[in-house]
Amino acid sequence: MNYFRTILKIFEIRDLRKRILFTFFIFLIFRIFAHIPVPGVDIASLKRLFAESQLLSLLDIFSGGTLANFSVMSLGLNPYINASIIMQLLQMVFPKLEELAKEGEAGRQKINQYTRYLTVPLTTIQAFGMYVLLKNSQIISQVNPLTLLSLVATITAGTIFLMWLGELISENGIGNGISMVIFAGIVGRLPIGFAQTVSVFDPTQVKNILIFVIMALVVIVSIVVVTEARRPIQVNYSRRTSGQAAVASYIPFRVNQAGVIPIIFAISLILLPTTFARFFERSPNILIANLAQDIQRFFSPQGVFYNATYFLLVVAFTYFYTTVAFNTKQISEMLMKQGGFLPGIRPGSPTKAFLDFVSMRVTFFGAIFLGLIAVLPSIGQAFTGITTLLIGGTGILIVVAVVLETSKQVESHLVMRDYDAFLRKGASKV
Repeated sequence: MNYFRTILKIFEIRDLRKRILFTFFIFLIFRIFAHIPVPGVDIASLKRLFAESQLLSLLDIFSGGTLANFSVMSLGLNPYINASIIMQLLQMVFPKLEELAKEGEAGRQKINQYTRYLTVPLTTIQAFGMYVLLKNSQIISQVNPLTLLSLVATITAGTIFLMWLGELISENGIGNGISMVIFAGIVGRLPIGFAQTVSVFDPTQVKNILIFVIMALVVIVSIVVVTEARRPIQVNYSRRTSGQAAVASYIPFRVNQAGVIPIIFAISLILLPTTFARFFERSPNILIANLAQDIQRFFSPQGVFYNATYFLLVVAFTYFYTTVAFNTKQISEMLMKQGGFLPGIRPGSPTKAFLDFVSMRVTFFGAIFLGLIAVLPSIGQAFTGITTLLIGGTGILIVVAVVLETSKQVESHLVMRDYDAFLRKGASKV
């Protein structure tokens, strides 16, 4: 009953109601454009190719399900995500970008603008690469240069349009726009997976379906727990006024500090051999063609070697990206400038050493968790034999993270509304 009251309260707030309705309107536009295909593509063969390639399946997740249909938004937000990751890494290389990131909101806006600029050439390159891959797989016919230019320009414009839709959600809707678009694509494919499971339902598979449901619930609860888990690091700030005690606050170090970025890095790296092998599997040279086929068999997603390597890469990239997101040297310097110190730890190098100590041990649990999430599809398929409902651990992680983030934003609107009502009530009494 409380849930219905909360929903009613949400729609009673005019600003929040407008934001939610605007977000659903953008979702509608997104789904309409997601079903406008690029001509000249064999959709049935394309879907079979995606079923065989885990890299393409992951790219389809981040495109919001548009890549499998090869729509005008085929690449989705993949180039924008890649551009964002590149800009984060460049901040470690170029001091000017790092200084720009420290300038607050103005600096972040400039970096976001650079990210948009970088998205355009990345989209063009990826669109051409996708065309070559589909042509080698005999899914798209040979086209003349003018038609190819039109195809690349159409896909590039679709990505820029989708990026604009995401920014509209961030400004006028609810939640983070880019995350909400990816979320809409993942959730939008669930009814299709459910319908496919029902269409091939076998009464003997009831046990496997129950196992799948139990596994899904355990995974969702685990993701919520790990996503919300934090290791608070107490920080005291000395007060210059005599007679006043030090003010305490906390650095909320998250167990999963890196999010889904390590999984993206790891799967992009481990699937590079099979991706390049697909370009040469139909080579007229028999030796090269056989080598390409052997590489694809060796790096099969169902193989032990593939999953073990994938798990280790996710763990390694989790540690790497955590050092980027949680810069202990920068934090220790900032604390020293602000007069902050950790209880029992000297400022400067000892503070950095302690933060490194905490980071290494807390990140271990987050890295193992992300590694297990990454190989979850293979584990689920091995236990249940069900492939139609498996959206992957990465997809589940994104969905849960977006739901948690959006619910917190809605809750903040509700708290602000109650706070304003309290102030108005107090002012009327005065």
